[in-house]
Amino acid sequence: MVGFLRRIIPYSLFPQLKKKSISYPLPLPRFLRSTVTIPEHSNPIVRAICDSLREGKNNNWETLSRKFHSLELDNSLVDQVLLQLKEPANAKQALAFFHWAAKRKNLLHGVRSYCLMVHVLVRARLLIDARVLVESVLKRNAGEGSSKFEVVDALISSYEVAMSSPSVFDLLVQCYAKLRMFEVGFDVCCYIGEHGFPLSIISFNTLIHVVSKSDDKVSLVWKIYEHMLRRRVYPNEATVKNMISALCKEGKLQEVVDLLDRIHGKRCPPLVMVNTYLMFLVLEQGRIEVGLSFLKGMLQKNMIPDTVAYSLIVHAKVKIGDLDSAVQVYEEMLKRSFDANSFVHTSLIGGNCKLGRVEIAKQLLGEMQDMGLKPYSETFDCLIEGCVKAGKVEESLTYCEKMIGKGLLPSLSAFNQMVGSLCELEDVNQANVMLTRLLDKGFVPNEVTYSLFISAYEKKGQIQEVLKLYYEMEYHRLLPPGPMVFTSLIRVLCKYGRVGEAEKYLRIMKERSLDPTEDVYEALISSNVEKGNTSRANHHYNEMVSKGMKPRGCYTFGVDKESMKILDSVGADI
Repeated sequence: MVGFLRRIIPYSLFPQLKKKSISYPLPLPRFLRSTVTIPEHSNPIVRAICDSLREGKNNNWETLSRKFHSLELDNSLVDQVLLQLKEPANAKQALAFFHWAAKRKNLLHGVRSYCLMVHVLVRARLLIDARVLVESVLKRNAGEGSSKFEVVDALISSYEVAMSSPSVFDLLVQCYAKLRMFEVGFDVCCYIGEHGFPLSIISFNTLIHVVSKSDDKVSLVWKIYEHMLRRRVYPNEATVKNMISALCKEGKLQEVVDLLDRIHGKRCPPLVMVNTYLMFLVLEQGRIEVGLSFLKGMLQKNMIPDTVAYSLIVHAKVKIGDLDSAVQVYEEMLKRSFDANSFVHTSLIGGNCKLGRVEIAKQLLGEMQDMGLKPYSETFDCLIEGCVKAGKVEESLTYCEKMIGKGLLPSLSAFNQMVGSLCELEDVNQANVMLTRLLDKGFVPNEVTYSLFISAYEKKGQIQEVLKLYYEMEYHRLLPPGPMVFTSLIRVLCKYGRVGEAEKYLRIMKERSLDPTEDVYEALISSNVEKGNTSRANHHYNEMVSKGMKPRGCYTFGVDKESMKILDSVGADI
């Protein structure tokens, strides 16, 4: 399988697969060089402070205050002391000095001092103290004007001189997660990887777990998981549990189960479900090369079944419009004794419909049914849209009928396209009959659906049908009419002289903070002119102009001054 993938997917898409995976202990990145080099005991004051700390068993603060009460500390001096006390045996003395220095007047610890202290504590495995300092410096730097990479940059630049370990970056990411600084935490996570440092699976799991608990950040979970795989950190049981939880929260779990049922014909382990959804998501976002790269890596690690990989590759090829290549992959799939499936057939049907090859799509549907594969909603949606695009509206109705017969409902997009074509052919009644049938089956139309019907009835002058649809939206479907519906409604009422009712719906529009369109103003001005309501016509004209709209017509109101003013204005615009 992997050998075949090498042929259908350019190897250049997978530069990361040429590299060996990173594991502890990590060789220090060659580009890291300390910005401060401290010769041993170079400063007598530093030496005196360190000796005092090493000699004192208790009351280090009291000893330091007594001996160095007149000493003026600065960040440079603090950093030198911390570096002289960087060995694990001196970590507690370094921490005592750090806290003592923080209480001195006119000294505010810099980010670098914090990071040096954290390095020392992590190296000594004093992780609770290290966590407190990391959280403190992150909170302090969370305000505006601070770079989101300031802390991690300071940790990286002081990494070598402090003789630290990669676990300091795990601690940093976990602190971001605890403080619920999700976006910055993920950016820093990527930044750490770019600088050659690994993160443990525990850090990724912590970040994923906390982010998945947030209602509006679920999409970030998949970005983190994708980045984790890019860094060749592979999921464990806790990771999969968190990702399944994210699928449930998004309401996507059943969608993934259905997708795998169509491809694989049986239930798959949770890890396969998670990886399949990630690949499908990447492909749907149009990141085809990234998706194909991941598929190859997952196959090498047995993280996704061959059948699923083949099917997603076909889907990817269809997405980029390379149908010939998609068919080649499909034929290779069959040669290797993998069964055809309804997902692959639907992808090929959709691809042919988009290219106007409706007859080929119909043949594929026939083959699908001959093999005993069941078409599903998307299969028929593709055919409905393809037939509409090819001008075969009656056939689109036939497929819609077949859907209903199988207990399926068309998508809004497919149905609206079909309704639009029927309305253009002035066959709105047939479209309405189909809508009624679908409503009984649980179909939920949207504003576009109603706007298509209202526009069609407007052209036919059937005002009562227009009003009926408006009230159906308002009171039965609880779907608030938008600008498109109000525009059609006001326009048809004005066209047939019912300007008073049109004015009523204009007021409703404004009460709902909906901006009237140019068509609304044009209709109201014309209708009021015809009725002799020059003051209302003038009002609408002025309101229209005040909103930066330019009237398209020249209106005649009579000879009164107000009317002449409008005529002059329109004439000047023309």
